[in-house]
Amino acid sequence: MAEGVTRRGDSWRARYRHPGTGRQHQRTFDKQVDAVRWRRQQLDALDRGRWVDPEAGKVSFLSYFEAWGRDQLWTDGTRKAMSLAARSTTFADVDLRLIRPSHVETWVKSMTVANATRSRPLAPGTIKTRFVNVRSVFRAAVRDGMIAVDPTLQVRLPRLRRREAAMTIPTPEVVRRVLEASEPRFRAFVGLCAFAGLRLGETAALQVGDVDFLRRQVHVRRQVQRLDGALEIRLPKYNSERTVHVPDALLQMLSEHVALGLAYDWLFAEVEDLPPHQNTVGHRWRTTLRRAGVADVRLHDLRHFYASGLIASGCDVVAVQRALGHTKSTTTLTTYAHLWPTAEDRVRDAAAHLFAEVAGSAEGTVRAGRA
Repeated sequence: MAEGVTRRGDSWRARYRHPGTGRQHQRTFDKQVDAVRWRRQQLDALDRGRWVDPEAGKVSFLSYFEAWGRDQLWTDGTRKAMSLAARSTTFADVDLRLIRPSHVETWVKSMTVANATRSRPLAPGTIKTRFVNVRSVFRAAVRDGMIAVDPTLQVRLPRLRRREAAMTIPTPEVVRRVLEASEPRFRAFVGLCAFAGLRLGETAALQVGDVDFLRRQVHVRRQVQRLDGALEIRLPKYNSERTVHVPDALLQMLSEHVALGLAYDWLFAEVEDLPPHQNTVGHRWRTTLRRAGVADVRLHDLRHFYASGLIASGCDVVAVQRALGHTKSTTTLTTYAHLWPTAEDRVRDAAAHLFAEVAGSAEGTVRAGRA
């Protein structure tokens, strides 16, 4: 009879003792071979440092998330996103120890189709964000010894569209029409997004003192977020406080905006001493698009317009990164790499420049001939 395995009537009991705690663990099986295999697996897990208490994991995924999440130092926005992801899972009420990759795959698939509460599938980027948030919960459970393996490993996600295919960059003509169609008190808001690359929340959070007309700079010091109806003023996204060097034409637009009369320090405050609500900005933007006869352009697309203009003018990666407030240059490259000229483009342009110099030379003309 195998060591640690005993017969009890028609069943077999496998036992082993944890060397660290001295606690004995046991389990009963119908077949001896299953009892031996289980005991061997537990001892092997102990040797490899991958052992998990069989009593652990007897808590639902959502219950574990709520207990673990209470101790995390998250911003309100992160906490809301994590909670949304955890509660959207199809295995929220399943014990942690029972969740398998197939459960995760079922959840991922459910996000790719419409349902009773959602009229359309979630975008691949949204699915990835929720997946990453849920994966962090499972990784915490592994660290806590609740489960041995993260069930999100090797789960495949819907393919993301290539950045250049997903990105909409308005043409200068479209931006001109939008500016002309903007109400006087909204025109500078649009201008800051198009010619300084500010995000919606950053523009909404600007105060009069953030505009330095003498040095031709706009200081991005904060952003506005609305969470559960409450207003929050916080540092810009990814702590991207920065100074943006702006053109005279934008400063003139801002000067005209200030000349309209400001009752508050907020540059775009309306009826209260508060930054504008994102819903208000969204309404004004949609109204402006209708007046301009423009469709399918987001306010955030003006930031892409700004970035593409910097790149087309020859700005390098670091300059664009700083202007946009990206923490890492890799973020800038990942988003806009397709807009920079390739090595082939540079070679072609250099050769064209040489040809133009020769063709324009007064010493003679260029004739095609045989080599």
